[in-house]
Amino acid sequence: MRILNQSAAFIAAFAVSAAPLLAQEHAEGPPNLLKPEGGLMFWTLIIFAGLFFILYRFAWPVLLESVQSRENALREALEKAQRDRDEAAKVLAEHTAKLDAARGEAQKLIADGRTAAEKMKAQMLEDTKKQQDELLARAKRDIEGEKTKAIADLRREAVDLALSGASKVIEKNLDDATNRKLVEDFLGSVGKR
Repeated sequence: MRILNQSAAFIAAFAVSAAPLLAQEHAEGPPNLLKPEGGLMFWTLIIFAGLFFILYRFAWPVLLESVQSRENALREALEKAQRDRDEAAKVLAEHTAKLDAARGEAQKLIADGRTAAEKMKAQMLEDTKKQQDELLARAKRDIEGEKTKAIADLRREAVDLALSGASKVIEKNLDDATNRKLVEDFLGSVGKR
C-alpha cells in the first residue's frame, strides 16, 4: 500500500512540475525572468502548493518515521553502550578488589611464614643451646666425678705405698684399718694446707 501511495505521489509531482513548461509554450519570444507573468506565477504557486501537499502527505511521514527510528536506534545503542561501560567498570572494580585482596592475603601468608620461620629458628637455637649446656654440665660432672675418683684412687695408692714403706721401716705390720685411718687423717690435713 505504501509503495502504491509513493508511486502515485511521484507521478502526480512529475505531472504538476510539467505544467509551468506547458504554460511557457504559449508565450511569445524568449522568456524574460525579470518580467513577472501572472499565468506563470499562478501555475508555479499551484505546482509548489501541490508538491508541498504531496510531500507533506506522503514523503514527510516516511522520512520523519525513518529519522525517528534511526534516532531511537542510536539512543538505544548509546544507552546499551553506557550500560555495558558501567557493567565493565563494575566488573573491573570487583576484579581489582579481588586482586588487591589476593595480594594482601599473599603478603600476610609471606609475613606469617617469615614469623613462623623466625620462631622455628629461635626455638632450634634455644634447643641447641640447652643441649649444649646439658652436655657441658654432664661433661663437667663426669670430669669432677673422674677427678674425685682419681684423687681417691691416688690417696688409696699413696696410703698403700706409705703403709708398705712404713711397715718395711718398722718391720712390723700394724693393723690395716688403724694405719689407714692415721694416714688418711694426715693426708687430709696436708690437703687443707
